[in-house]
Amino acid sequence: MPLRTTTLATATGVALLATLALSGCGASQQTASAGSSGTAAAACTGRSDDSAAAPKSLTLALVPSGDAKKLVETVKPLEEALTKRLGIPVKGVITQDYQASVEAIGSDQAQIGMLPSLQMSQACDKYGAVPALQTERNGKHSYAAQFFTNDPDKYCSDTPVAGANGMLYCNGTESGTGPAGLDAVKKLKGAKISLLQAASPAGYIFPVAAMKAAGIDVDKDVSVTQVTANDASVLSVYNGDTEVGTSYWDARSVVATDTPDVGKKVVVFALTDEIPNDGVSLSSGLSKQWQQKITTAMKDYAGTAEGKQALTAIYQITGLTDADPEALTKTQQTAATIGLG
Repeated sequence: MPLRTTTLATATGVALLATLALSGCGASQQTASAGSSGTAAAACTGRSDDSAAAPKSLTLALVPSGDAKKLVETVKPLEEALTKRLGIPVKGVITQDYQASVEAIGSDQAQIGMLPSLQMSQACDKYGAVPALQTERNGKHSYAAQFFTNDPDKYCSDTPVAGANGMLYCNGTESGTGPAGLDAVKKLKGAKISLLQAASPAGYIFPVAAMKAAGIDVDKDVSVTQVTANDASVLSVYNGDTEVGTSYWDARSVVATDTPDVGKKVVVFALTDEIPNDGVSLSSGLSKQWQQKITTAMKDYAGTAEGKQALTAIYQITGLTDADPEALTKTQQTAATIGLG
């Protein structure tokens, strides 16, 4: 089904791609982690179309990890930088959800996608999109999902301590490197918990896999409130609507400006296994020459002071490096352990 496009009321000109009923909306596409014989299949690296004409413009699809309106405002420097470097107009669009970005790439409504690891693999498997780049944050190419609570007495086995950012952590989670504190996850039985959509690696897939390993059935043992973004999960716990929430580490910083006491009222108590970082996928409808031009332009921009500032504002990105398709499959494999495949 075609995507309905609505332009947001903003000077940036960034559009919003909203899906009505995309066939691939859930995290239900088959993984490529095993072939028909049960042996591990090679990681998908995508393809190109060297007969394709040079593009006259490019569309960059993004998914909001927090407030969509803020993303609209922060993506303009990236649009302008790529337009200048590539010599053709580059327009950013914000999709309604993760799978909408995959479908936008597949239908050629977008040629560049900034996607989580699962959707990078799915876009490659389904549409041949090339997993070109992965993000770097503070020198790391992976990150942990976090569990946080407004009831630290229940979930913390030690006294919460302030991390380098001044926010509170317990059970050894202040480093941000997982896994840590997962023994506390078994205490979730009977709790109200906020989770993101099932396609979200940090907001659903890895936390639910950790819950399953701890003997917690997400369908029977907890009361789930589905939220739309990482900041909404933090605010759900902050406001007392849920007892526990999940997000990437440390999404509390996204709402700290508006809720400066969030790091005291909401305490991180567990970290999942490390998740491959998100990154940049490129349409298979582009020639290899243009795929390389876009990759080089984005890496070069990420290496400048203004690029670091712009990418940090968009997704807290501090660098871009060549993608590791093999590492990306970890998210697919984890999704399969909880029945998403």
